[in-house]
Amino acid sequence: MQARRIARELALLSISQLPTTPENLETQSLQNVVVAAVRTLTTEAEEALETASAELKQSSNRLLSSQTRTTDVESARSMVNEAIDLAQTAINRLGLAIEIPEMVQLANQSDVRTYAMEIVRTLKKNAKDIDQLLVRALVDWQLGRLAVIDRDILRIAVTEMLYLGVPDRVAVNEAVELAKRYSGEDGYRFINGVLRRVTDCVKAEASGLEKNS
Repeated sequence: MQARRIARELALLSISQLPTTPENLETQSLQNVVVAAVRTLTTEAEEALETASAELKQSSNRLLSSQTRTTDVESARSMVNEAIDLAQTAINRLGLAIEIPEMVQLANQSDVRTYAMEIVRTLKKNAKDIDQLLVRALVDWQLGRLAVIDRDILRIAVTEMLYLGVPDRVAVNEAVELAKRYSGEDGYRFINGVLRRVTDCVKAEASGLEKNS
């Protein structure tokens, strides 16, 4: 279970940087996957810090150029709070990046690599069908407008449910845990809701096929 959990996390963080062709995927070592995952987290941290720096600079300029009007002060305070939140996000991402090599070291590395590659390979192979199902399950949302991390968490969960034999309840729970670590504040609730609708869609489709057979 621990190896699969780590593999799932590595797949989530590295999938955007790994090759798309099955042949090239098979040549990827566990080290390559870990490096890709760490790079994803450090890149996110850098972007968050850059945005935080820009927010602080803009809030400072706003205060210096104003006559300390209440609206300007409140706006600057809001921007400072946003910068603090972004800095905290960056710190969290760097902390997670540091954790990954140790987590992998303590697990069965062969099992971690095998399952991570299985997730990535299966997801990429069936991406069109997976996305079509997610589009059906989304309410008032467009798949392409979701945050990348949320979209990939959903894709991995559907991949596990439909193609890798993971029970629906387990796949949903694991996706929620991933969202708690990597998504926004309420991301896990959104992920849970979408995946519940996914399971309803799959059950309804299976029931319709049985009636027509």
